[in-house]
Amino acid sequence: MTLTGIRWARPIAMIAALAVMSSCGLPQVGPNKRQLYKGSVQKEGDAFIVSVNDRVTRATAVTKALGFSDSFKNAATLGSDTIRPGDVLGLTIWENVDDGLLSNEGASATLLDEIQVDGSGFIFVPYAGRIRASGNTPEAIRRIITTKLAEQTPDPQVQVRRIAGDGSTVSLIGSIGGQGVFPIERPTRTLSTMLANAGGVTIAPDIAQVTVLRGKESGKIWFQDLYDHPELDIALRAGDRILVEGDTRSFTALGATGSQSLVPFESQSLSALEAIPQVGGLSPTSADPKGVFVLRNEPAEIANVVMGRNDLQGAQRLVYVLDLTQPNGMFQARDFAIRDGDTLYVTEAPFTQWTKVIGALTGTASSVQSLSSLAGQ
Repeated sequence: MTLTGIRWARPIAMIAALAVMSSCGLPQVGPNKRQLYKGSVQKEGDAFIVSVNDRVTRATAVTKALGFSDSFKNAATLGSDTIRPGDVLGLTIWENVDDGLLSNEGASATLLDEIQVDGSGFIFVPYAGRIRASGNTPEAIRRIITTKLAEQTPDPQVQVRRIAGDGSTVSLIGSIGGQGVFPIERPTRTLSTMLANAGGVTIAPDIAQVTVLRGKESGKIWFQDLYDHPELDIALRAGDRILVEGDTRSFTALGATGSQSLVPFESQSLSALEAIPQVGGLSPTSADPKGVFVLRNEPAEIANVVMGRNDLQGAQRLVYVLDLTQPNGMFQARDFAIRDGDTLYVTEAPFTQWTKVIGALTGTASSVQSLSSLAGQ
């Protein structure tokens, strides 16, 4: 390389180094701590930056409660022999006379098959009239018909039986062993027994949720709570629709973690300390354990408690900061609850940017030297 080339190469290398060090274009996984703090309401942004402590942990430990209303829990067990609209009944009537109201001459019994309960719950029986069948048992219907006919023929004997149909049915769909329509029978009058009859849930019990829709009302519970809290094992009603599905909650992981992705919840509750391993942990080569952030739109009632104010209205942007290097930092991360829709972000350690700068300088110097070598040829 000539003297002139050396003279030109050094200034070029210095200029390149200064350009790299002053540049904001170095690659990074996301904003660093300084940039995040710049988004605080105290500076240029519109988010509240909050360091997590025991008070903040208690104030934010709010989870959406699942359960059934009192009308669901207080409903009495339904009898399996209750007649419903759409059922088909069969009647046999014996009359204690030779020439009865319904029987032919020489016959002592009259058979009335395929009497369908109409949509309003009634059936029509000759000489007895329109009789309420829905909501009654076959025995209750027998007594009503007997009383009506006894006014016109001596000592009638009536038998009532269900021929087809069972209005007392429920439908089960979702992550269940056998989807379909199932009758409410004596062994399957409650939610747990009906689920068992349909083959049980086919997803992990920890994340399974059971929704019951009854008319315009609905309720949702965790599958595990069905066995931990007996009062949730509600009595079923005709027409109930039961849906079994996995937990749909999730959080987003970004930054210096093992993976950047949308992560589903794997349990009913999830702490920040539990969430980090779900994404592969902190990156051992770049993560800053002092810069674990949880970004969340917090309801006003919680934001006011966290900030010690009472004037905030509407959802507020809060950025919670966890420092795992503090003496109680791991405990606070263990107690701080992750909620649906949260963003877990881990910043890069300061030395990571220096490493990138040095790498860029080394690469630039090597390039300059190569260029100088070519120029000297």
